[in-house]
Amino acid sequence: MSCDHLLNNKEMARQNGIVQPLLTDLYQITMAYAYWKSGKVADTAVFDLFFRTNPFQGEFTIFAGLEECLKFLENFHYSDSDIEYLVQTLPANIEPEFFEYLKDLTCKDIKLSAIEEGSVAFPRVPLLRVEGPLIIAQILETTLLTLVNFASLMATNAARYRMVAGKNISLLEFGLRRAQGPDGGLSASKYAYIGGFDGTSNVLAGKMFDIPVKGTHAHSFVTSFSTLDDLHSVILRHAETQKQCNLVELAVEWRRRLSAVIDVSPEEASDGELAALISYAQAFPSGFLALVDTYDVKRSGLLNFCAVALALNDCGYKAVGIRIDSGDLAYLSVLARDTFHQVAEQFQLPWFTNLTIVASNDINEETILSLHEQGHAIDCFGIGTHLVTCQRQPALGCVYKLVEINGQPRIKLSQDVGKVTIPGHKEAYRLFGADGHALIDLLQRSLEPAPEVGQKVLCRHPFQESKRAYVIPSKVEHLYKVYWKDGRICIRPKPLVEVRERVQSSLRTLRQDIKRNLNPTPYKVAVSDDLYTFIHELWLQNAPIGELS
Repeated sequence: MSCDHLLNNKEMARQNGIVQPLLTDLYQITMAYAYWKSGKVADTAVFDLFFRTNPFQGEFTIFAGLEECLKFLENFHYSDSDIEYLVQTLPANIEPEFFEYLKDLTCKDIKLSAIEEGSVAFPRVPLLRVEGPLIIAQILETTLLTLVNFASLMATNAARYRMVAGKNISLLEFGLRRAQGPDGGLSASKYAYIGGFDGTSNVLAGKMFDIPVKGTHAHSFVTSFSTLDDLHSVILRHAETQKQCNLVELAVEWRRRLSAVIDVSPEEASDGELAALISYAQAFPSGFLALVDTYDVKRSGLLNFCAVALALNDCGYKAVGIRIDSGDLAYLSVLARDTFHQVAEQFQLPWFTNLTIVASNDINEETILSLHEQGHAIDCFGIGTHLVTCQRQPALGCVYKLVEINGQPRIKLSQDVGKVTIPGHKEAYRLFGADGHALIDLLQRSLEPAPEVGQKVLCRHPFQESKRAYVIPSKVEHLYKVYWKDGRICIRPKPLVEVRERVQSSLRTLRQDIKRNLNPTPYKVAVSDDLYTFIHELWLQNAPIGELS
């Protein structure tokens, strides 16, 4: 396949500076020397990068990280300081000519085929297929794995949150402070957005990846104010007339009037909290979204927020809403919504009913499902720790296996059948059923003709002889495209917003029972009859014959 859409360095987004050839395991370099020493410089190989089990006890995975893999291939080069470090670090008996070889090593002879980024993927179906000289193809292993493993895990986690939250609730990623270091935080923000989140609190991620940035304020902002005397500025100009409004006087008067409506005494509410909210409203009159649980949501936070929101309304501005970061989120969100209804009716302000309610506080999938059952009134979830650390499963477990060397297939055997590899250069196809949903992924040897719409195909379990079925596809999707060849990127990586859309469109091709949270139905991955025979013949050829005595 030729590279029809070529890119140069300037057209690619910036590469993560940490991602470089030395971001690898030592054994990749020592194997490279052993290959070189053995005269394998001209050997060609095919490696498959795949995973064996879907994460989070689910039955699908979102493939992500392809763009970063392409940047890595494009910029792959050992610097003088890299070579100097390797000379100092590796055993003294390594021949100097090997370091000269490394110095000139690039990915110009590598060919990388992949599933489209943002697609649903399944166990055993290679996400990437890497072809080319054995030494460089081997050296790429660790870096490609680290670029794909967390990205795909994170995008899958985010997609699961999006599914349980539903399409009408906003999701914000708030996890930078709890992430596994700065790079983990940036990657989490990027791939949470791809998976379906609407924004991030991470400002650098917003700048680097053009993700919408969102945020309110912390409890420390509220507790930094003690009384209304802490306010040094009380004037806000009217949004339309530019008339000066005394925001403190307006808020205090509204708090007095509201106390009868929502049955909370002004004496119970914190003056320091009121001062903080007035200060924040002065700073962001058009974006006033306030944290209301610093002291007591019912007795202080809601009363003070509504007072400031109504004062802003007198000045020509509409508040955005509130954030609740502790307590019984279902109860407090309903209480807040009921309060907004009361205020809207009492003062003929219909928009007040629809103020946004954001909830945070250690939220996970189960929390959201439970809140749904309790009938919450939350519009937006801010999710941090459980999302960015993937607490339910901290690693995906992608592997990178040699499947062909110099045109000869290779198989890895194991007493654990799940770890037996599927050998040879393969193609992957997604076959769709009559209802339009994806039915099965089929692996074939590359020399086999592609399946055709309306034509019966025998699909077999790769290792269980009796598990087989005929499929007559209504649609056939070839899963692989060539993204890198002849030292150039062949297909332009799509903007994040398009990859994000791809995730949702790809998920829509799956039946609901495959995507459900509890006891999902496994999606089938099969091999062709020809590939099945090929696997088992090779298995017999390579398996040692035991001897009984």
